Amino acid sequence: MTVAGAVPVVASWSEPEGLKPRGTVVVVPGRGEHAGVYERLGRRLAADAYRVWAVSDPTVDEARTRAQVRALLETAPSDEPGEAGPPPRVLVGSDTGALFAALLAAEATPGIDGLVLAGLPTGRDRSTADWADELVLRTSCPTHRGRLTADDGVRRGALSAAVPTAWLDGAQPASIAVPVLGLHGAADALSPLDAVRSWYAELPRGELVSIAGGVHDALNDATHRTAAATAILFLERLRLGEGPIAHTEML
Repeated sequence: MTVAGAVPVVASWSEPEGLKPRGTVVVVPGRGEHAGVYERLGRRLAADAYRVWAVSDPTVDEARTRAQVRALLETAPSDEPGEAGPPPRVLVGSDTGALFAALLAAEATPGIDGLVLAGLPTGRDRSTADWADELVLRTSCPTHRGRLTADDGVRRGALSAAVPTAWLDGAQPASIAVPVLGLHGAADALSPLDAVRSWYAELPRGELVSIAGGVHDALNDATHRTAAATAILFLERLRLGEGPIAHTEML
């Protein structure tokens, strides 16, 4: 893990010893977050033998985050894993991190094999009165609320910042050629589910999964285990060629 002061700029979680990595996941944080916020998700995906990295908040320094993602996506001539990890290489983003990941895919950034987008913002700004209000918008998980509150590296009030217009304009779904999984809280008050359905409908290869009762941060909400399990199923399908893996048999 590389750190800047007490706040990780890039964090990583590796597959269990003795197992070959099954793919590479690069997590892009949302407004006000940093790489270390995704430790719980990173450990869970790594336990299933995915090599996981988390980069910096692109709303703070877009060029720095672009460079970090580019370095992690660089593909060797063979499929042998390097330090970053082997394909499939998937960007996982939350909030503006999801929008930024979609932007990179729409720009045909080399090395991206798929996207997992959680709480994709629509550009409808909503100011938060105080930290308590912002926590309600972010997550209903008491453990994650406590983690955010105790973390001096989390920028309070960041959810009130406007979503970058250039990212909204550039992240055109019709231009995204890779498979996309959307994870969205059905009770997301910051980016309402109804407002994102049309965006996902324009994807050439996309699916949208709504989380019952979920709010904005689907990856760190009370149902974070369901979100992680859904993401892992998507990753496994990418490894095997996107086809169905398990079938429910009617008896």
